Amino acid sequence: MAAHSKNRINYFIKMKKKFSIKWKGSTQKRKQRKYRFNAPLHIRKKFVSANLSKDLRKKYGRRSFPLRKGDTIKVMNGEFKKKTGKVLEVDLIRSKIIIENTQRAKKDGTKVNVSFHPSNLQITELNLEDKRRIKSLGKDNSNNLKINKEIPEKTKWDTRKD
Repeated sequence: MAAHSKNRINYFIKMKKKFSIKWKGSTQKRKQRKYRFNAPLHIRKKFVSANLSKDLRKKYGRRSFPLRKGDTIKVMNGEFKKKTGKVLEVDLIRSKIIIENTQRAKKDGTKVNVSFHPSNLQITELNLEDKRRIKSLGKDNSNNLKINKEIPEKTKWDTRKD
């Protein structure tokens, strides 16, 4: 076997490595795609997040939140623009969302659910049945609250003048 083919095999063995936790980012599209396609489910959950409506942004102090079955959403782009409905299914493998009342007719007359990418959706109402989800919203909300900054009392070590 030639030396260059051995190096090539070693390269592909290294590239086969499934997922790197230490990966920070790259400008190369192939590495970005590899990261997304080989990501485990707990990281893919973050990929299916949509932006919140203006009133929810004010309420929770966040811009976006991961989608979940039961959330009410509005379609922002495409054929079903301005249509609202509840999330029926979240597909983490394909990073797609299926919404109720969004169906397309096939040539044989049967109806098929249309899947959407989360970037084309906006959350108008959250499903808050899960206590963990409420807790995660509250935790992030508390970090964004404005903290009252009080002027500390002057100590004998202070050199500043009032």
